[in-house]
Amino acid sequence: MSVETEIEHQKIDNREIVEALTADGSNTSAEYPIEHHLSCANFDHLEKAAVDAFKLGFEVSDAEELELDDGAIIFCFDATTEHTLDLERLDKDAEALIRLADKYKIQYDGWGTYFIDEDGNVVEDDFDDDEEFE
Repeated sequence: MSVETEIEHQKIDNREIVEALTADGSNTSAEYPIEHHLSCANFDHLEKAAVDAFKLGFEVSDAEELELDDGAIIFCFDATTEHTLDLERLDKDAEALIRLADKYKIQYDGWGTYFIDEDGNVVEDDFDDDEEFE
């Protein structure tokens, strides 16, 4: 898939995620932790991408090693920022990270966040431990 096609698909996903949160009653004026997920089998490529994501203004988590169902090992990190569910900002950030992923030949795996109630509290009780809106 071309980078431009991936960006367009992500813009559609961005709208679907925001619509799902809004339809479920999540607080539309809250500041959300937006966790963009990136992964790769090559740790060196991932590490270089993490440095660039930091330079773009994202908080970057430590890389984690994961074993896939087929036994393959990948490395991943989250590039996190916090803001409202502003689609223009989500589109801009996703595009920047998709282009970064392409530059380093890694995978942009979308983003997720949590439900925030009207009082501004993150609500995790209704979901599995690792489930986010994605």
